[in-house]
Amino acid sequence: MQPTVLFLPGLPLQWRGLLGTLCSALLFLVLLPGWVRARWISQHPWRSLGITGADVGNTLVKPLLLGLAGAGALLLLISVITISGHWGYWLGDLNAEKQLNAILLCLVVGLLEELLFRGWLWGELKLLIGARLAVPIQALIFSLVHTRFNIGIWPMLGLLSGLFLLGLVLAIRRRIDHGSLWGCVGLHGGLVGGWFALQSGLIQFSPQSPLWLTGPADNPLGGVVGILAMASLLVYQLTALAKAARPITGARRASSKGATP
Repeated sequence: MQPTVLFLPGLPLQWRGLLGTLCSALLFLVLLPGWVRARWISQHPWRSLGITGADVGNTLVKPLLLGLAGAGALLLLISVITISGHWGYWLGDLNAEKQLNAILLCLVVGLLEELLFRGWLWGELKLLIGARLAVPIQALIFSLVHTRFNIGIWPMLGLLSGLFLLGLVLAIRRRIDHGSLWGCVGLHGGLVGGWFALQSGLIQFSPQSPLWLTGPADNPLGGVVGILAMASLLVYQLTALAKAARPITGARRASSKGATP
């Protein structure tokens, strides 16, 4: 994007960065289907990535709503603790521009990052190192990419831990949703857009808000509340996944068929 200085000399540096990100995202979306066809030997690349499916409701709408509900539950917990602990108070002032920004962050960031990490990266890792190792490795890469390393050792470790747990939760979310990526989009995007909305006018946070609540670098996932919430959600998801994988016994099979005495 540096040559844009020749044509638009007054363009601010942050806008050049944003323009570069947009171009990279568009190139990624254009090249991704062909890559999946050739690399993964898939005739339906968007289905392999979890974007489309035979049943639109179960592939898109239901997982997306469940993901958004999970993000809303975590943000509600942080909001309740913040207000009840007098580390902030409710404003409820979110204008139309900020509402639009929150929605765009939710959908655009959620979709692009999930396509990158739980779509393409996870698929590549499964080919390279196998499905078992692919889950923690993609979560580790996800956490390293999003962590700030200039905030001190303990805040950094907290942020790494919370983001790593989120990467695991999102991967298991996709498995629970039978390959659909939209539950991950809802959860990830809901956290990003929802936290932006809270900070942009819904809640006035006090400068004395504890790090164990709001997290380091304005990321609540690095705080104690966020880490415990992600760990609890992960345990719940793994339990649900294990129950779904159990074989149906004779009694359960008869019950599921509606057998009567």
